[in-house]
Amino acid sequence: MTRGQLGACIAATITCSTIAPIAVAQDSTSKFPSKSVRIVVGFGAGGGTDLAARAIGQKLTDTFGTSFIVDNRPGASGNLAGDIVAKANPDGYTMLMANSTIAIPSLSIKLPFDIRKDFIPLSLVALGPSVLVVHPSIAVNDVKGLIALAKAKPKSLSFGSGGVGNVTHLAMELLMSSAGIEMVHIPYKGGAPSVVGLISGEVQTLFTSIPTALPQINAGKMRAIGVSISKRNVALPNVPTIAEAGVPGYYAASWYGLLLPAGVPKPVVESLSKEIVTAMKVPAIRDGMLKQGFEPVGDTPAEFKKFIGEEIPRWEKVVKNAGIKPE
Repeated sequence: MTRGQLGACIAATITCSTIAPIAVAQDSTSKFPSKSVRIVVGFGAGGGTDLAARAIGQKLTDTFGTSFIVDNRPGASGNLAGDIVAKANPDGYTMLMANSTIAIPSLSIKLPFDIRKDFIPLSLVALGPSVLVVHPSIAVNDVKGLIALAKAKPKSLSFGSGGVGNVTHLAMELLMSSAGIEMVHIPYKGGAPSVVGLISGEVQTLFTSIPTALPQINAGKMRAIGVSISKRNVALPNVPTIAEAGVPGYYAASWYGLLLPAGVPKPVVESLSKEIVTAMKVPAIRDGMLKQGFEPVGDTPAEFKKFIGEEIPRWEKVVKNAGIKPE
């Protein structure tokens, strides 16, 4: 073999070894998803984040013909799940159903991930206004009554939340600072456990997602007295907003959105985004979510990224005004 022939052979070998992985990667992307996809949820089953994940997961399963499985990993106000997804293989087979808490990095001294750098915002699935509820044993029928009782007996009432820094915690902090009252905070590992705490009488009041609360409200196990956003909710038409019930200007909305680890191939991101946007326009899905108390959205990665960028400073202000120290 001449030197020229040897050089040509080496060049051909290098070229083949370089092109092969690219071809494999492209082929893998074009077949996405070829196996089950995991939707990690940082809270327990039955909470608003979990319900939103299961609703969109079922639709994506039907669309792609591949299972989208919800994986509940409660802990650290959702940050445990966030860390799992941030460090996951960026192939599109692991995603995070996050809620508003992930957009409040000021609550933590050191997070294991950076919301701005370690994720690709995929889609804002839904807004989830919270409902303020009280235990039936409390002689309170409206927001003004709760405020009056809390003022008459400072720190005698306790409120539950889905965890320190959870939006249900901050919603109550905002209410207390706006109304000039003090109550004792009892954090739980998710919205569903906090509701169990209220029903059992461990706490007297709390904010929770409407989907989580509805069955208990309808069963008479808790009393709804206010909705956290600026308009009444379709699922609770007779419950006034907190602003109209005695705290002017009050607003605290939660949201649920899907994130992917940074580095997921663009074709995979676009494929998932397209199907999520389409899913959220299906009447049956929209109507079902509205009846549960969600306000369905479904937007593009660029729109969701902009939304998160606006949420971070808004919640930082609430944390600062409430005097909450990072942990």
